[in-house]
Amino acid sequence: MNVSVATAFGLGLWSRCAAYNPQPMPSTLKILISNDDGFQAPGIVALHAALARVAQVEVVAPEHNNSAKSNALTLHAPLYVQTASNGFRYVNGTPADCVHIALTGLLDYRPDLIVSGINNGANMGDDTIYSGTVGAAMEGYLFGIPAIAFSQVDKGWGEIEAAAAKATEVVQQLTAGSLSGQPPWLLNVNMPNLPLDAMRSLKICRLGRRHSAERVIVQESPRGDTMYWIGSAGAAKDDTEGTDFHATAHGHVALTPLKVDLTDHDNLRYWAQSAAQWDTSAHGAGASETA
Repeated sequence: MNVSVATAFGLGLWSRCAAYNPQPMPSTLKILISNDDGFQAPGIVALHAALARVAQVEVVAPEHNNSAKSNALTLHAPLYVQTASNGFRYVNGTPADCVHIALTGLLDYRPDLIVSGINNGANMGDDTIYSGTVGAAMEGYLFGIPAIAFSQVDKGWGEIEAAAAKATEVVQQLTAGSLSGQPPWLLNVNMPNLPLDAMRSLKICRLGRRHSAERVIVQESPRGDTMYWIGSAGAAKDDTEGTDFHATAHGHVALTPLKVDLTDHDNLRYWAQSAAQWDTSAHGAGASETA
C-alpha cells in the first residue's frame, strides 16, 4: 500500500463506522504512535485517524515491516528519519529505534502517552517477548511514559475500523484523569476481529503460554544454498480462563498489564540458599586440600 492509498484508507474509515462516536479530549493530550508493521500499514493508518480526533498525535514508525524485532536497537548503522506526504515520519530501523529517536532528540516535547499498533495479528502469551509492537511501547515505558500496545487477534486487517475505534475508547478511558505524577504503566491489549458492537467487555488478563514453535522450514535457494525459515508459533498451551487467549476466544478485549523486571522473585530465596551451599562446599574443599 503506498502512502497516498494508505492515507485515503485511513480518512475513509470512520464514515463506515457509524457506531463510533469519540468524545472530545483535552487538546493538550499528546500521543506518539508507532508500530512494527511499517508506517504504511492499515493498522497504524486507522489508529492515527481515530486518535487524531481526540488528541494531538504524531507518528514515528519503521520504514518497513519489523515484526518480531522485540526491543532491538540499531547500534552499528546510521538511522535516517524521513517524512511521508501524509506527515508520518518513518525510520530505517526497528520499532524501539523509532520511539527512542523520537524521545531523545526528534521531538521537541515529551508525549503524554505512547501507543503502538494496531498490529496485524495477536501478541498474546509468549508472543510479547518477541513482539516489535510491544517493544515500541516498552521503549516509551522505559523512558517513564505510559504506553499501550494494541493488536488484532487475526491477521488480515479484518474489522480494522472497529479495532481502531475500540483502541481509542480504551485510550480515552485510561486518560480520563491526569497522567502527570502517576507511575508509568505498560499495557498489552488484544482485540478480536469483530464489529464494534459485537466485541464483548474488556477483561483484565494474565498472559497465556504457547507450545514450542514449529520446526524450521528448510529450503534450497536458486543458487543451491540451504535456507532456513523460522517456523510458525506454537499453538496455545495455557488458554484457560483468565488468560488473554481465553478472553479473546470468547469475544472479549484482553488487557494485560506488563512489567520489565525479569527477576525470578519467587525463587530468589532458593538461589540464595543454593549459593550459600556452593560457597560452603567450595571453602570446605579448599580447607581439606590445605590440610
